[in-house]
Amino acid sequence: MTSLPHPIQYQGSKRNLASDILKFLPNRVERLVEPFTGTAAISIAAAAKRISQNFWLNDLNKPLIELLQLIIEEPHEIADAYADIWNKQHHDSVSHYFEVREVFNKTNDPTLFLYLLARCVKGAVRYNSEGFFNQSPDKRRKGTQPEKMRKNIEGVSALLKGKCKFTCLDYREVLSDVNNSDFVYMDPPYQGVCGDRDSRYFSGIHFDDFVLALEQLNRRGVAFAISYDGKRGSKTFGHTLPKELGLKRIEIKVGRSSQATLLGREEITVESLYLSPNLPSGQLAELAGYISETSRQLTLLEKHGHFSTATR
Repeated sequence: MTSLPHPIQYQGSKRNLASDILKFLPNRVERLVEPFTGTAAISIAAAAKRISQNFWLNDLNKPLIELLQLIIEEPHEIADAYADIWNKQHHDSVSHYFEVREVFNKTNDPTLFLYLLARCVKGAVRYNSEGFFNQSPDKRRKGTQPEKMRKNIEGVSALLKGKCKFTCLDYREVLSDVNNSDFVYMDPPYQGVCGDRDSRYFSGIHFDDFVLALEQLNRRGVAFAISYDGKRGSKTFGHTLPKELGLKRIEIKVGRSSQATLLGREEITVESLYLSPNLPSGQLAELAGYISETSRQLTLLEKHGHFSTATR
């Protein structure tokens, strides 16, 4: 897939894996629903591939979903606002960042959030125990140049404008309202699977609640895919989803961990993608064909063992 526009730099975004993930989704869906939309990377990629022309973007992080709505529906307004904030950086741009962060934590203004996301360290969102954004600025750079930001904003708007529903709901409310003509893609905060607060996420989820929601989707015949757990070297992140759900699990080799490389370790990062048993008929046959041909190391795991293994 050619390079896609992405105004929001967000650690954990699936923008670099979107083309791989879409290979395992149906070629056409009536509506693509993202209950944990984040940067909407999958919806952006799906719109570019014309997989769907109808999207439901939801995130419990209200300023984030409001920012996405501005980017998609009011691109010139948010691009102008970003340029204005960015251009106000003076010789002490670090102080400027902290001033903007303080105002954002008081107002939750999504236009300020865009600047903070563009300027913060590694695009890594962090919240304190009170729910305030507390990530520091990247002192080596001043954030995305306004001209580049405008181009990315306009690119996303061209793909999604007039095609989206925007909500700020608990994911369970979204899942209770989808139907079997929808396809649901989920990228939940799996680091906090037991409900413990993780600073990387605005809100965590409880593992047992999530599993129950997936069981209900299965019973209702709703097709879905989930990016949920993964590993780096020998370290595993998140719980593996129960076999009783009947999901097909694919391991996608992301590449070498830059963090581990800096520490002198050669570790490969792998992310899991789970596919629902309600995929359209013939989808698994297509998956097997893709896996046998891919140059990436992808493994499709059946409920009781290996379904197919790709060559390296």
